[in-house]
Amino acid sequence: MKIAIFGGTFSPDFNKYIKDLFRYLNLNRIGVFLYKPFYDFVSDECKINPDFDGVFTDTESVPEDIDFLISIGGDGTFLKSIMFLKSFKIPVIGINSGRLGFLANISKEELSEALDAILKGNYKLENRSMLSVESENQIFGQYNFALNDVTIQKKDTVMITIDTYLNNEFLNTYWTDGLIISTPTGSTAYNMSVGGPIVLPGSDNLVIAPIASHNLTVRPIIVPDNIEIRLEVKSRSGNFHITLDNRTEIMDVKDNIFRIKKAKFPLKIVNFSFNSFYYTIRNKLMWGADKRN
Repeated sequence: MKIAIFGGTFSPDFNKYIKDLFRYLNLNRIGVFLYKPFYDFVSDECKINPDFDGVFTDTESVPEDIDFLISIGGDGTFLKSIMFLKSFKIPVIGINSGRLGFLANISKEELSEALDAILKGNYKLENRSMLSVESENQIFGQYNFALNDVTIQKKDTVMITIDTYLNNEFLNTYWTDGLIISTPTGSTAYNMSVGGPIVLPGSDNLVIAPIASHNLTVRPIIVPDNIEIRLEVKSRSGNFHITLDNRTEIMDVKDNIFRIKKAKFPLKIVNFSFNSFYYTIRNKLMWGADKRN
C-alpha cells in the first residue's frame, strides 16, 4: 500500500499523533510520500524525522500508484489537498488537527482506529458530487471544479445583481451581496452560515443561497443537480469575486456569464462505521447538547 500525505501547520499538542502516525505506517510497511512543505514543517518545526519514500510538490510529482491521499489539518487543508489528486478515483481521508471539521472529520483520538480499519478493509467509499464552472475566458483552467461551493460575491460596498437561469429558464434576479451554489458536501460550509439547509451527502441536489439579499422574501432554494445553472452578473463597481471552494478570482463585468453544473467526476471520501455523517453533525454542531447538564 502507498499513501500520499498532504498537510499544513498544526499546534504542538498534535506532535504526538503525528509521531504515532508515522510509526504506524512504518511498522506496517506502508509506502509514504509527503507534501514537501509539510515535510519541512514536520522536520524543522516539530523536530520529527519520519521515514518516507519520497516527496511531491505538485500533481505531476505524485506517484501514479497511490492508494490513498491523507489530508492533515482542517477543512481548508482538505480542499487544498484534492488539487494534488492525479485521479479522482483515489480516495481521500481527512484527519483533523484542529477543532471543527466536516471534511477533516477524523479526530486525533480516532486516528489509530481509522488506520486499523483501512488495513483491514473495514471502510466504505462515498462518492461526493462536485461542481464544474465554465466561462468564456476559462477561469481556473483545469481546476475549474469545486467540492463545497461556487460563490459570486461583491468586491466592495456596492451590491451586485445576478440573473439566474435553470436550464435556460429564468429563476430570479438576485440583488444581493452574493450568491452561493452549494453541493450537499458544501451545505455545512458557507451555505449553512447564511441560513441554507443541511443536505445529506448522496442527495442529488444543489442549494442556491443568497448572501444578505436586499429582498427579504428571497430564501435559499434546493434544485436537482442534473440541471445547468447560468449566472449573469452585473455590478456598478465594475468588478466582483468568484470563488471555487477556497480559490478566488477578481472578475470584470465584461466576463460576467458563468455556467455551473455537476462535474462529471465525483470525489471519493473514506467513511468509517464509527464516524458517520449523522455522528459528525451531532458532534460538530453539538446537537442535543445541554450546558445545564
